[in-house]
Amino acid sequence: MQTFTANDGLEIAFQDEGEGLPVLALSGLTRNSDDFNFVAPHLKGIRLIRMDYRGRGRSDWGNHTTYTVPQEGLDALSLMSHLGIDKTAILGTSRGGLIAMGLAATVKDKLLGVCMNDIGPELAQHGLDNIMGYLGRKPAAKTIEDAADARAKLMTNFGFNDVPIERWVEECYNLFEQDDQGLTNRYDPALREAVQAAGAQPAPDLWPFFDAMEGLPLALIHGENSDLLSDKTVAEMRRRRPDMGYAKVPDRGHVPFLDEPEGLATLNAWLEKMQ
Repeated sequence: MQTFTANDGLEIAFQDEGEGLPVLALSGLTRNSDDFNFVAPHLKGIRLIRMDYRGRGRSDWGNHTTYTVPQEGLDALSLMSHLGIDKTAILGTSRGGLIAMGLAATVKDKLLGVCMNDIGPELAQHGLDNIMGYLGRKPAAKTIEDAADARAKLMTNFGFNDVPIERWVEECYNLFEQDDQGLTNRYDPALREAVQAAGAQPAPDLWPFFDAMEGLPLALIHGENSDLLSDKTVAEMRRRRPDMGYAKVPDRGHVPFLDEPEGLATLNAWLEKMQ
């Protein structure tokens, strides 16, 4: 794991592996770069760059008022500058896709293409409510194994079927740290305050941000049972961008792991457009 210094002095952690087309992988709200461990072995001929957002993973915690999409987009640009990369493709899971749309609207010349994992310009309120149900809460489980068992049962309620327990164990190692006192989340609990503050403002119209990706190779991976990305929003995205690669991943909610066959086929077709 390497680090660079953000504009406000925080140390931001990242991974940089492989050679070829640069692909910046941006994770979900509470996630980190290890979220892409499942898909990384399947991506060939690319330079996979993964960033832990501020306050998540191995990056420094800071003032929670900086835990915003615009600041995280600026951190992504700072990472590109640190690495001497002029243009990159972005693989954005959930919040990462929002950041990608924001960059397309402001610094489109920095982007080669965007693949979004279960995210769009409209977010279903039910899914947002579910996120607030766990955001910033200390895990009840005391061990990774207990957390994996609980997650396996819980996630069936969120549309995940036929997932082996080994996968939930791996995911829990990505999400939690274990010590003598039990488990802690791998993110600053003040992230909850940041999201609440953002929610207190009128929601912006994100369709212009989506439209800003016009001309860029675009793909969407969609969990069949997603509670955040509705079929109606997907239909409008596909209407506006009929050239957009698309995969609807069965037995998955928010978010697919990205190594499912349907998602991989769409992801690799998207990569081929830029190689």
